[in-house]
Amino acid sequence: MFILEGKSVKSNRFYLIKKECMQLDAIDKQILKLLEQDGKMVAKTIAEQLGLTKTPVYDRIRRLEKEGFIKRYAAILDKEKIADSITVFSFVSLEVQKAEFMDQFIARIQDFPEVVECFVVGGEFDFLLKVMVKDLDAYYTFAKQRVATLPNIGAVKSAFGLKEAKQDYRFPLL
Repeated sequence: MFILEGKSVKSNRFYLIKKECMQLDAIDKQILKLLEQDGKMVAKTIAEQLGLTKTPVYDRIRRLEKEGFIKRYAAILDKEKIADSITVFSFVSLEVQKAEFMDQFIARIQDFPEVVECFVVGGEFDFLLKVMVKDLDAYYTFAKQRVATLPNIGAVKSAFGLKEAKQDYRFPLL
Protein backbone atom coordinates (compact mmCIF):
# COMPACT_ATOMS: atom_id res chain seq x y z
CA MET A 1 0.00 0.00 0.00
CA PHE A 2 1.31 3.44 -0.85
CA ILE A 3 0.34 6.62 0.97
CA LEU A 4 0.79 10.23 0.02
CA GLU A 5 3.55 11.31 2.36
CA GLY A 6 4.65 14.78 1.35
CA LYS A 7 5.59 17.22 -1.33
CA SER A 8 9.02 17.61 -2.90
CA VAL A 9 10.27 21.17 -2.56
CA LYS A 10 12.35 21.13 -5.77
CA SER A 11 9.93 19.50 -8.21
CA ASN A 12 6.67 20.55 -6.51
CA ARG A 13 5.46 16.95 -7.00
CA PHE A 14 3.99 14.64 -4.44
CA TYR A 15 5.95 11.55 -3.62
CA LEU A 16 4.81 8.20 -2.29
CA ILE A 17 6.26 6.13 0.49
CA LYS A 18 5.45 2.48 0.86
CA LYS A 19 3.68 1.79 4.14
CA GLU A 20 3.70 -1.72 5.48
CA CYS A 21 0.24 -3.10 6.19
CA MET A 22 0.08 -5.36 9.18
CA GLN A 23 -1.22 -8.77 8.22
CA LEU A 24 -3.25 -10.92 10.58
CA ASP A 25 -1.95 -14.42 11.02
CA ALA A 26 -4.00 -17.40 12.22
CA ILE A 27 -3.18 -16.76 15.89
CA ASP A 28 -4.19 -13.09 15.65
CA LYS A 29 -7.50 -14.15 14.12
CA GLN A 30 -8.11 -16.72 16.86
CA ILE A 31 -7.39 -14.10 19.52
CA LEU A 32 -9.81 -11.67 17.87
CA LYS A 33 -12.53 -14.34 17.67
CA LEU A 34 -12.15 -15.13 21.37
CA LEU A 35 -12.23 -11.46 22.35
CA GLU A 36 -15.34 -10.91 20.21
CA GLN A 37 -17.08 -13.64 22.20
CA ASP A 38 -15.89 -12.26 25.55
CA GLY A 39 -14.14 -8.90 25.67
CA LYS A 40 -13.25 -9.45 29.33
CA MET A 41 -11.29 -12.62 28.60
CA VAL A 42 -7.76 -12.23 29.99
CA ALA A 43 -4.56 -13.10 28.14
CA LYS A 44 -3.95 -16.11 30.40
CA THR A 45 -7.29 -17.71 29.46
CA ILE A 46 -6.77 -16.97 25.77
CA ALA A 47 -3.27 -18.45 25.94
CA GLU A 48 -4.61 -21.62 27.58
CA GLN A 49 -7.29 -22.04 24.89
CA LEU A 50 -4.74 -21.55 22.12
CA GLY A 51 -2.02 -23.68 23.71
CA LEU A 52 0.35 -20.72 24.04
CA THR A 53 2.01 -18.86 26.88
CA LYS A 54 0.56 -15.70 28.38
CA THR A 55 3.23 -13.13 27.48
CA PRO A 56 3.17 -13.52 23.66
CA VAL A 57 -0.65 -13.48 23.72
CA TYR A 58 -0.63 -10.33 25.85
CA ASP A 59 1.86 -8.71 23.45
CA ARG A 60 -0.30 -9.65 20.45
CA ILE A 61 -3.42 -8.17 22.08
CA ARG A 62 -1.57 -4.91 22.79
CA ARG A 63 -0.30 -4.81 19.21
CA LEU A 64 -3.79 -5.46 17.83
CA GLU A 65 -5.09 -2.58 19.97
CA LYS A 66 -2.25 -0.26 18.95
CA GLU A 67 -2.69 -1.05 15.24
CA GLY A 68 -6.44 -0.37 15.47
CA PHE A 69 -7.74 -3.89 14.85
CA ILE A 70 -9.41 -3.64 18.26
CA LYS A 71 -11.11 -0.25 18.43
CA ARG A 72 -12.49 -0.50 21.96
CA TYR A 73 -14.12 -2.81 24.45
CA ALA A 74 -17.81 -2.48 25.29
CA ALA A 75 -20.63 -4.28 27.10
CA ILE A 76 -23.61 -5.44 25.06
CA LEU A 77 -26.71 -4.34 26.93
CA ASP A 78 -30.12 -5.98 26.97
CA LYS A 79 -32.14 -2.93 25.99
CA GLU A 80 -35.45 -4.65 26.73
CA LYS A 81 -34.47 -4.96 30.39
CA ILE A 82 -33.34 -1.34 30.61
CA ALA A 83 -36.14 0.65 28.94
CA ASP A 84 -38.91 0.46 26.41
CA SER A 85 -37.66 1.55 23.00
CA ILE A 86 -38.24 1.23 19.30
CA THR A 87 -35.72 0.92 16.52
CA VAL A 88 -36.35 2.92 13.39
CA PHE A 89 -34.45 2.70 10.12
CA SER A 90 -34.48 6.11 8.45
CA PHE A 91 -33.63 6.37 4.77
CA VAL A 92 -32.40 9.88 4.06
CA SER A 93 -31.97 11.53 0.67
CA LEU A 94 -30.17 14.80 0.19
CA GLU A 95 -31.37 17.36 -2.33
CA VAL A 96 -27.83 17.75 -3.69
CA GLN A 97 -25.28 14.93 -3.40
CA LYS A 98 -22.09 16.97 -3.36
CA ALA A 99 -19.27 15.76 -1.13
CA GLU A 100 -19.38 18.84 1.08
CA PHE A 101 -23.10 18.36 1.79
CA MET A 102 -22.62 14.69 2.56
CA ASP A 103 -19.75 15.53 4.92
CA GLN A 104 -21.89 18.19 6.64
CA PHE A 105 -24.72 15.71 7.15
CA ILE A 106 -22.36 13.11 8.62
CA ALA A 107 -20.82 15.70 10.94
CA ARG A 108 -24.20 16.94 12.17
CA ILE A 109 -25.68 13.53 12.99
CA GLN A 110 -22.69 12.74 15.19
CA ASP A 111 -24.38 14.97 17.78
CA PHE A 112 -27.66 13.03 17.70
CA PRO A 113 -27.54 10.35 20.42
CA GLU A 114 -30.65 8.71 18.93
CA VAL A 115 -28.63 7.75 15.84
CA VAL A 116 -26.70 4.64 16.83
CA GLU A 117 -25.49 3.75 13.33
CA CYS A 118 -25.18 5.59 10.03
CA PHE A 119 -24.30 4.19 6.64
CA VAL A 120 -23.62 6.00 3.39
CA VAL A 121 -25.53 3.90 0.87
CA GLY A 122 -25.92 3.65 -2.87
CA GLY A 123 -29.21 3.48 -4.67
CA GLU A 124 -32.38 5.43 -4.05
CA PHE A 125 -31.17 6.96 -0.76
CA ASP A 126 -27.94 8.56 0.41
CA PHE A 127 -27.91 7.46 4.06
CA LEU A 128 -29.38 4.74 6.22
CA LEU A 129 -29.72 5.67 9.89
CA LYS A 130 -30.45 3.26 12.71
CA VAL A 131 -32.34 5.32 15.27
CA MET A 132 -33.33 4.24 18.77
CA VAL A 133 -36.02 6.19 20.62
CA LYS A 134 -38.52 5.64 23.43
CA ASP A 135 -41.66 5.57 21.28
CA LEU A 136 -43.32 6.84 18.08
CA ASP A 137 -43.83 10.31 19.54
CA ALA A 138 -40.13 10.55 20.30
CA TYR A 139 -39.32 9.50 16.73
CA TYR A 140 -41.72 12.09 15.33
CA THR A 141 -39.99 14.77 17.41
CA PHE A 142 -36.56 13.52 16.30
CA ALA A 143 -37.53 13.47 12.62
CA LYS A 144 -39.26 16.87 12.72
CA GLN A 145 -36.95 18.85 15.00
CA ARG A 146 -33.59 17.30 14.19
CA VAL A 147 -33.39 15.62 10.81
CA ALA A 148 -35.86 17.80 8.90
CA THR A 149 -34.13 20.98 10.08
CA LEU A 150 -30.75 19.95 8.65
CA PRO A 151 -29.75 21.75 5.46
CA ASN A 152 -30.14 20.00 2.11
CA ILE A 153 -32.55 17.27 3.28
CA GLY A 154 -34.57 16.01 0.33
CA ALA A 155 -36.62 13.22 1.87
CA VAL A 156 -36.77 10.93 4.89
CA LYS A 157 -38.53 7.58 4.77
CA SER A 158 -38.81 5.33 7.77
CA ALA A 159 -39.22 1.65 8.55
CA PHE A 160 -40.01 0.54 12.09
CA GLY A 161 -38.44 -2.54 13.60
CA LEU A 162 -41.16 -4.80 14.99
CA LYS A 163 -38.90 -7.43 16.51
CA GLU A 164 -35.16 -7.90 16.52
CA ALA A 165 -34.72 -11.41 15.11
CA LYS A 166 -30.90 -11.47 15.22
CA GLN A 167 -28.18 -9.35 16.78
CA ASP A 168 -24.57 -10.36 16.37
CA TYR A 169 -21.59 -8.06 16.57
CA ARG A 170 -19.00 -10.63 15.52
CA PHE A 171 -17.14 -10.05 12.29
CA PRO A 172 -17.92 -13.11 10.14
CA LEU A 173 -14.87 -12.79 7.86
CA LEU A 174 -12.28 -13.73 10.50
